[in-house]
Amino acid sequence: MQANPMRAALERGELQIGSWVNMVRNPAILPLLKAAGLDFARVDMEHTGADMGEIAQSALLSRALNFPIAVRPPKANREWITRLLDAGVWNLHCPQVENAAHAAEIVAASRYAPRGLRGNAGHSPGTDFDLTGSAAERRAFANRQVFVTVMFETGAAFADLDAIAAMDGIDALTIGPADLAQDLGVFGTPDQARVLDEKRDLVLAAARKHGKVCAMLCSSYEQAQQWKAAGALLLAYSSDSEVLHTAYAAAMARIKG
Repeated sequence: MQANPMRAALERGELQIGSWVNMVRNPAILPLLKAAGLDFARVDMEHTGADMGEIAQSALLSRALNFPIAVRPPKANREWITRLLDAGVWNLHCPQVENAAHAAEIVAASRYAPRGLRGNAGHSPGTDFDLTGSAAERRAFANRQVFVTVMFETGAAFADLDAIAAMDGIDALTIGPADLAQDLGVFGTPDQARVLDEKRDLVLAAARKHGKVCAMLCSSYEQAQQWKAAGALLLAYSSDSEVLHTAYAAAMARIKG
């Protein structure tokens, strides 16, 4: 069974830079991103029409390329976590994590006993159809490869920030900036950037305290440098749709004059 290259790189302390894939359904986006120098792709199911068939194809290609994908499911629950892991997705980007109880449910759904109660699919893409070793050895290996990032997207969720950051099986912390800003009442106001940076600083501090990875969404070169310097190791730069729109808009402005 293959190891998770994202987890391995992060455990070595290596910065990983990827991008959201929100629009492109063709799995060929993965070798394109790899050729462009990115380290991973983060595929969104929560706010897109991506379905499990498409995700399963991307997960297979991801393993063949040794180019990891992370997937944000529509909901961070046992059903979606089980399906994604069994399809071969190692990296889960879990939205709307409201409290420590929810985080514990995510851990339980994503790891086999004794660390959790993940459902047993047996021979599947999630195991690379590899029957080497005993079932117990394969399950222990799978537990070590799964990488879970949780998103703090409401002000109330921060009440359990320390407990969630301390939890075995939670690997990385981040915020959902738009939803968090909306919940805090600062979306679209002059205070938005300042308030969100204060929350990002809290997440960074909790990650440092408990030896976890901090993930950040970056919409510019300057933001990427800011959070890279602050110690965030998992950066998602922009998205496929934003990069395409920006590039085409700039090109048309020059060509049309």
